[in-house]
Amino acid sequence: MEWIFGFYGIQLIILILLIIGSWFIWDRRFKSKHGKKVPDGFIRTNEVSIDPTTKKKLVVYFNPETGERFYKED
Repeated sequence: MEWIFGFYGIQLIILILLIIGSWFIWDRRFKSKHGKKVPDGFIRTNEVSIDPTTKKKLVVYFNPETGERFYKED
């Protein structure tokens, strides 16, 4: 019976570590795609949005070569 608790306990610990790790990876990816300086090769689009968490206005820039989007704080 103890091995069952150990088996599921290890799986639970691994799951928690994966959740925490993925949160930090996603957060870093998102933050790298917005800021105040637009990288070279990006053109401005007509798209403007308001970030619901910070209430900042974000202007969308697009790189036609890579398809990547960049959000500039206005």
